[in-house]
Amino acid sequence: MLTRQVIRNAVEAALAEDAPNGDITCETTIPAQVQGEARLTAREQGVMSGVDVFAAAFAAQDPTIEVTPHIADGERFESGQALATVRGPVRDLLTAERVALNFTQRMSGIATMTSAFVSAVAQAEQLPGYRAPHAYARTRIVDTRKTTPGLRAFEKYAVVCGGGHNHRYGLSDAVMVKDNHVAALAEQGIDLSGAIRHIREQVGHTTHIEVEVDRLDQIPQALAGGADTIMLDNFSLDDTRRGVDLIGGRAIVEASGTMTLERVPSVAATGVDVISVGALTHSVRSIDLGLDWA
Repeated sequence: MLTRQVIRNAVEAALAEDAPNGDITCETTIPAQVQGEARLTAREQGVMSGVDVFAAAFAAQDPTIEVTPHIADGERFESGQALATVRGPVRDLLTAERVALNFTQRMSGIATMTSAFVSAVAQAEQLPGYRAPHAYARTRIVDTRKTTPGLRAFEKYAVVCGGGHNHRYGLSDAVMVKDNHVAALAEQGIDLSGAIRHIREQVGHTTHIEVEVDRLDQIPQALAGGADTIMLDNFSLDDTRRGVDLIGGRAIVEASGTMTLERVPSVAATGVDVISVGALTHSVRSIDLGLDWA
């Protein structure tokens, strides 16, 4: 969860990393009493994420700095648009500038990429043979755990700003039996359905169980064990359709593996409920934002 305390801890750590013993340049060039104003300006179009984080970085440096947002998280912006105004001691504005931008640029990059994937899903409805998902009105785009260490809360929040949804937050949130787990179980002579039933006996009734499969013949075992979600990992489009048919609404169907903007519409058209995209956080490009001084 992206709480105020999580934000404060992260920006304070980033400021300490960037200026552990102060900002030598500002302290030797700018008088302490000089006040100034700057605007956060978009250098390209995108989707906003990180307004509160941007403000928190300046507040952590100097609580007297005033930050006035001109946009809300989740809103689209155009190149040249002013997104926020900051006012206060120039020394502190310049010291916190890069930290504030680093967070906001990356978060907005994630939100922008997520928005593009969500739009790609919408294109699926125009494809021949389109099939609606069972679980949701439209196939969901979700993130993964392939996040920057220490910044998961920020990156998953940015996915939501872009119109996506979050997968499990971490290993403690849900059971997810992946290929390596299945292989380890097989060495012990335990089949997939038996393993799922064993897990079910040990967890609370609200705990979600997801199972990753990489072959169609594993799906009946996953269903027999009572999996809540079945992930079709790196399936072809034809096998994805067959997998959706085999599951028949008895579990949520997630498609995963090498998802691109070009491929997503076709995958969504097969009727899967969820498409997980690791690239939302592990391969994102930061949006170009800058501070323009008044």
